Formats: sequence, structure tokens, C-alpha cells
Amino acid sequence: MIRLAIVVMFATACGPGSPGGPTMNSKMGGNDLGPPPPSSVVSADILAREPIANTAQAKHILIAWKDLEETYQGHMDPRAAKRSKADAETQVKQLLEQLKGGADFDAMMKQYSEDPGSASTGHPYKVTPDAGLVIEFRQLTLRLHVNEVGVCQSDYGFHIIKRVE
Repeated sequence: MIRLAIVVMFATACGPGSPGGPTMNSKMGGNDLGPPPPSSVVSADILAREPIANTAQAKHILIAWKDLEETYQGHMDPRAAKRSKADAETQVKQLLEQLKGGADFDAMMKQYSEDPGSASTGHPYKVTPDAGLVIEFRQLTLRLHVNEVGVCQSDYGFHIIKRVE
């Protein structure tokens, strides 16, 4: 009973609304501005759409950078290990320009993608809302029209994704 009284007194003294107490808007480390804004290469316009499919097939070109090395647990592509995020953004922009100019997606995937599985086989991924793929990949793919290309960013880097069916 005494323990309950102490808890009630503490909650009353330090609860929301009391001077110096926490509120719904309080944040630890007051200067935290949240996550950095998304990269300019990310297809924000496509991601703002509602999903248009529950199942899709997609191919992708993965471009990473050295700051993501921990995610790869020692298996990072050597090209990525030498690249900054700014360099990765530049590469993505160049690849998108080539694709817009009619370059073959499969050939570019084989040459540039740092995803060893899809780059070597050329096989598409089956994408569903609950597929075992990073959420950013699923979100973008299910919003793409067939043969449309878009870019998302995940913990693995930039994914240039083409929905193939």
C-alpha cells in the first residue's frame, strides 16, 4: 500500500502538465532534428502514390557507399567500399540518364549492381507486401507501373528498381 502511494505521488509530481515534467512533445536530447531528409535521387513522387499492385516482379541495380559497411558484415562490394554517399548519388543519376536514353536494364544490372544474387542471375524478385525484402524496396515496387523505373534508399544503399510484371 505504501509502495502504491509512492508511485501515485511520483506520477502526480512528474506527470504530464507539471512544471518540468515530461509532456507528449518532449524529446530526449532537445536538438534532435530527426532523420536526414531523403536523397534527391529517391523517387518521392512515386512513393507518394498509393500502391497499385499486391504482387509484382522487379529487377534492381543496387548502389551502396562506404558508410553502410556495417550493414554488409564484411561482404560489401569493393566498388561501394571506395564510394561516398555523394558519389553513389552521382552514379545513380548517371545510370538513370542512361536508362532514360534507352540503355538495356539487364545489361546495366549485370555491370553495375552490387547485389551479387540478382546481378549475376538477372532473375527478378517476386515482391508482395510481406516478402522478405527491405520495406523500402517493397513500398516502391508495389507503386511502380510495369516497365517504370524508380529509386529508393535502404540500409543497403540506393535501389534502382524496374517493375517487369
